[in-house]
Amino acid sequence: MTTMTSSFVGNTQAFQAQVAAPRTGHGKLATVMRRTVKGGGGGSKAGTAGSPSNAVWYGPDRPKFLGPFSGAVVPEYLTGEYAGDYGWDTAGLSADPATFSRYREVEIIHARWAMLGALGCVVPEVLAQSGVQFQEAVWFKAGSVILTAGGLDYLGNPNLVHAQSILATLGVQIVLMGLIESYRANGGIDDDQGLDRLYPGGDYFDPLGLADDPDSFAELRVKEIKNGRLAMVAMLGFFVQAIVTGKGPIENLQDHLSDPGTVNGLNQVTATKFTPGGL
Repeated sequence: MTTMTSSFVGNTQAFQAQVAAPRTGHGKLATVMRRTVKGGGGGSKAGTAGSPSNAVWYGPDRPKFLGPFSGAVVPEYLTGEYAGDYGWDTAGLSADPATFSRYREVEIIHARWAMLGALGCVVPEVLAQSGVQFQEAVWFKAGSVILTAGGLDYLGNPNLVHAQSILATLGVQIVLMGLIESYRANGGIDDDQGLDRLYPGGDYFDPLGLADDPDSFAELRVKEIKNGRLAMVAMLGFFVQAIVTGKGPIENLQDHLSDPGTVNGLNQVTATKFTPGGL
């Protein structure tokens, strides 16, 4: 079995011929197709980086975190084979291949949760201001509604999901999510299905076939990790805002836009207590 290198030259036709055969990625088989098989823990490699549409995001000529001044700062083990590699590891945390693979997997999983979380924090507030009735639209206050006599109704509708017991809700989450994540993290999806644990694809995980085209797949991986990193920063901002102002992100945004000179991060931190108000 031939070991694939991190060369990023060649056209799309050459790549499509290459991915028909397995290749190695940190000791495991890997291909970059819709039904992705056994990636190297860190997900599928760039694959289509040689095509004109994706060459800018992969390989040695990809954008770096210090731009034209990155030069000698980029470690040699960050070759640009994975989506979102900007050559930043000044502390050398990913010098070990096994550690790099683990960090890569953790980042992608957290990025996906952060995108869902950020959406869940913002949408209820937007809908509430548009007239949709919620028991509580602010994300960090919504959970407390389950402790009230009437319980918590999903989207304010008892016919969707009605949560009355916090212990039952917690138990269901631990059992369902715990078992699924344990199965994925321990390699079940790799061993039983022969799929990449981060990009499984197929009819269940890619029903729209968005990753059928290798070029599109390579581009979508870049978009996913970039938006996921932004979402993680946004969630951190939501946490800090909740502690400092006791308000949701949409209300904080509206307050800032109404009076930017007064309502801003500097004034809020220095002029308010570090406890959510009105909880």
